[in-house]
Amino acid sequence: MPGRTWELGLLLLLELGLRSQEALPPPCESEIYCHGELLHQVQMAKLYQDDKQFVDMPLSVAPEQVLQTFTELSRIHNHSIPREQLQVFVQEHFRAKGQELQPWTPADWKDSPQFLQKISDGKLRAWAGQLHQIWKKLGKKMKPEVLSHPERFSLIYSDHPFIVPGGRFVEFYYWDSYWVMEGLLLSEMAETVKGMLQNFLDLVKTYGHIPNGGRVYYLQRSQPPLLTLMMDRYLTHTNDTAFLQENIETLALELDFWTKNRTVSVSVGGKTYLLNRYYVPYGGPRPESYSKDAELANTLPEGDREALWAELKAGAESGWDFSSRWLIGGPNPNSLSSIRTSKFVPVDLNAFLCQAEELMSNFYSRLGNESQAMKYRTLRAQRLAALNAVLWDEEAGAWFDYDLENKKKNGEFYPSNLTPLWAGCFSDPGMADKALKYLEDSQILTYQYGIPTSLQKTGQQWDFPNAWAPLQDLVIRGLAKAALPRAQEVAFQLAQNWIRTNFDVYSRKSAMYEKYDISNGGQPGGGGEYEVQEGFGWTNGVVLMLLDRYGDRLTSGAQLAFLEPHCLAAALLPSLLLSLLPR
Repeated sequence: MPGRTWELGLLLLLELGLRSQEALPPPCESEIYCHGELLHQVQMAKLYQDDKQFVDMPLSVAPEQVLQTFTELSRIHNHSIPREQLQVFVQEHFRAKGQELQPWTPADWKDSPQFLQKISDGKLRAWAGQLHQIWKKLGKKMKPEVLSHPERFSLIYSDHPFIVPGGRFVEFYYWDSYWVMEGLLLSEMAETVKGMLQNFLDLVKTYGHIPNGGRVYYLQRSQPPLLTLMMDRYLTHTNDTAFLQENIETLALELDFWTKNRTVSVSVGGKTYLLNRYYVPYGGPRPESYSKDAELANTLPEGDREALWAELKAGAESGWDFSSRWLIGGPNPNSLSSIRTSKFVPVDLNAFLCQAEELMSNFYSRLGNESQAMKYRTLRAQRLAALNAVLWDEEAGAWFDYDLENKKKNGEFYPSNLTPLWAGCFSDPGMADKALKYLEDSQILTYQYGIPTSLQKTGQQWDFPNAWAPLQDLVIRGLAKAALPRAQEVAFQLAQNWIRTNFDVYSRKSAMYEKYDISNGGQPGGGGEYEVQEGFGWTNGVVLMLLDRYGDRLTSGAQLAFLEPHCLAAALLPSLLLSLLPR
């Protein structure tokens, strides 16, 4: 039983009516955490409110023993074990989630990092100090048994401790970690960042890429590729050239993964360009959202189900899981069953890779390897030409995802449309001015509490009315880099809006959230597959970055936020009277 290959596992899924006409390999080999009858029965019984809870639970005994007991139990019950008996089985063979991790206080955490002194507003400074404290709550370290008995865990072992996002996310995540690291570096925690970087580099050496997150069921999908940028930020703070020298080939290996596995050719105007997409050709429901994926697939003909599951995984790889961005152009663009992530050439992915190619060129020059530096300069130049030809829209003044099937750009608004500004990946300085006009024309600057993720209200979490910290950063820093003073002023105002939203919610809830609802004054966000999560790594990182950049100008506005209506009138009266005085 334990030695079965995934092909035999798929025969089992055929009996369960889950297999499509064209079988794809499962997300990983584990017949407990990634595919097979045990996973199917437990998740479809919905023993837990969140499917992720089960696949995060360690085993009490060896997997062979768990599978053998399960097989006997399932045979007795004709492959449909009653819910109560399934619960008993899980209680006897699994341990509670999170027990493989222990809390960790980073050794390089210290009181009062210097950036706090840059913050003029006393309330914002105190708040930043509290966010600095949160790093200690988000620190995790793996217990030794994850290394000695890896087969009993869905967690992928990492040598070094790390900072997690928070809430249901008790393992590390790839792209989240970039904004976490930016915050940690402001908190003067470069050793913690180095350990997290080393974990990622080790994953590339083992698997050839960085998985979506630190679980075996995430193994076959990655996330937006920001490893090279993480290294650059660490080097800027430490000048640790020896660490770069040791790991430059591993950085190159990660970019090779995207070239070999995620490249697509696009023909425009008689020329063919190579760009990248999110693409995860692996079958079955996502283990951490198994019942939702299985039920969604049941709304489709059997032959379309594997393709749906692969597209859902590609959506998860994009980091935008899920969004109208990946549904548009499908038969029902309001339904997740229309998802077609791999059919788009995304602006942000290609801007991230363009930036990585520029950084690799700089790294190799720094290390004295001019031939490799030239290779990456050439790759960047080729990508820049492709971005201009395929994704840039001169009339609109922005970049847009390209729909490979319908051979046209997706003209909807997403903050990701401006990622090339943030990544410094554009050829004409005038593009920044046009992008600012694009934001004005799209009415985006009328939103007072943050930049919406889209203007589509689908109920998905990466859509209106949610706003996400990393997307604020993409737009704000993109505009801040522009030479145009008006663009820099708009960047500041957007930063002020976002800081005010985060500060006001924190003042009411004493918590930071992964996303915010900007439709009615700024609230914790909603929608998608799970409840909004507290913590929260990248939200904290972006707030610290904005406070560092604009700390001398940002205000909390708290003197009005906390007042009752009659107090508000009293507070406004002096300024009203002043405005009536003759000048």
